[in-house]
Amino acid sequence: MSVLATAREAWGESCPDWIEALAVECDRTSQNQTAKRLERSTAMISKVLRNKYPADMQAIEDVVRGALMSETIACPALGDIGKQTCRKWRKKSRDFENVNSLYVQMFRACNRCPRNDTEKMAKGHEGDLT
Repeated sequence: MSVLATAREAWGESCPDWIEALAVECDRTSQNQTAKRLERSTAMISKVLRNKYPADMQAIEDVVRGALMSETIACPALGDIGKQTCRKWRKKSRDFENVNSLYVQMFRACNRCPRNDTEKMAKGHEGDLT
């Protein structure tokens, strides 16, 4: 049975497009290679595909949409960037690091960004941006 068939069976009629994209990529390469590409564990990918992942799936959805579906957002500092890139910068911007001028610029931009504020409010300021 293909990964896509497994995902469709687990999700039923409500299988989101990003789950199908994830399953297709796993069929095309492998679940292990897809997990590495998305910087996630194979166990997480397996649970998501089988609709058994207990936590909020917004983070993995953003990563899949950015890395596999090439969806972008308009970043006020960098222009059009992938959703997964936005998520990485928002995670890095939690704590100030004066590593280089780009980090400082992104710390300021991410902390002023309405996308970051919306997610913080939805998650009670403790959201997992990974």
